[in-house]
Amino acid sequence: MSPLIRRTVLTILAGLANLVQAAPLSFATALDLAERHSPRLAASTAMMAAARSAVVPAGTLPDPKVFAGIDNFPVSGPDAGRLQADFMTMQKIGVIQEVPNADKRHAREAVAAAGVGVAAAQQRVDHLSVRRETALAWLNLYYLQRKKALFIELDHENILLGQVVQAQIANGRAQVADALAPKQEAVQLADRRDDLARDEEQARSRLRQFIGVVADDGLSDDPPTFDIDAQHLRGHLHQHPELMAFAAETRKTEAEVAEAQSMKKSDWGVELAYQRRAPQFGNMVSIQFTFDLPVSPATRQDPLIAAKQRELDRIDAERDSMVRGHTAELESLLAEYATLTRQLERARQTALPLAEQKVSLQTASYQAGKSDLSAVLAARRERIEQRMRIVELEAGLTRTAARLHYAYGEDWQ
Repeated sequence: MSPLIRRTVLTILAGLANLVQAAPLSFATALDLAERHSPRLAASTAMMAAARSAVVPAGTLPDPKVFAGIDNFPVSGPDAGRLQADFMTMQKIGVIQEVPNADKRHAREAVAAAGVGVAAAQQRVDHLSVRRETALAWLNLYYLQRKKALFIELDHENILLGQVVQAQIANGRAQVADALAPKQEAVQLADRRDDLARDEEQARSRLRQFIGVVADDGLSDDPPTFDIDAQHLRGHLHQHPELMAFAAETRKTEAEVAEAQSMKKSDWGVELAYQRRAPQFGNMVSIQFTFDLPVSPATRQDPLIAAKQRELDRIDAERDSMVRGHTAELESLLAEYATLTRQLERARQTALPLAEQKVSLQTASYQAGKSDLSAVLAARRERIEQRMRIVELEAGLTRTAARLHYAYGEDWQ
């Protein structure tokens, strides 16, 4: 194979590879990628695994302790410094096992089990957040690209306007200076296009934060249609993951209260020792038991119990505050959704047709020599702004619906 043919084949293969890699990114694919590759969800998964691992040793006894030593070693008198002279001198080795009371062990098991519930609740919160933020990032980029496509149409219309102006000048119905107006409008469109390109890059960077370099591919498909049922959303409010997380946190704190209360009960321990003496004396075995004495609960256990109970009060207060916050947010989003729905319908059904009609009438009047070019340009700008407004209303409506759906509409159970 000649070098020229080889280079040609490699170029074609590279192009095909780029086409495969640059497959359009759909809304559902973006959510799937975010769920599978999100560092936040990976951290939640690790936290869940850690919580489950902590359950296993929670209620077990502490590790036993081995000890070794010498009892009654003489340091004065005729036997001073002699290990086997006095019958009371003993070399000993033994083991100690501390045994927390049963209530404490059960409470520690409950705390660890509740920790799994807290981790699971946090995992649901993180999952919801990743889906919602990814959805909003995709939608933001999608509607910016819609605006970008609109500018292509505006450029084409501006060329047509320039042709109309040249014809009017040739017929003596317009001034030569009118030929500059389409060029000036083209400059304004270019400035707005630059602003749009900046916003698009910022939106793509935001999406890249959740799904990586795949965000650099083009978008495919239209955004999904979210069915917004206000009554269903209101009834579903208390199942929000952020609110359900308080229930898990409450169970864990209640278990910690029980653990603090168990400290009022005595722990105990057992010590078993083997004691060796000089050959002329017999060896010995001893056993002894130890018990904790909670003699001052008012300064030790009771303050800790009170602290844990105050923690329960804090959780209840924060949950009430969050319920109020989510209720206000839900009602605000529903009001915004209703307003945007009405505004979008008026813009499509009334405002845009009127703007289109005004441009047609002003253009016809200008071609007939009955009006100047400024009236045509003003009408065209109104139509441009109206088209932009429709895209912005569509974007606002879809983003609001997405916020409602991913915050209050999904089944999280």
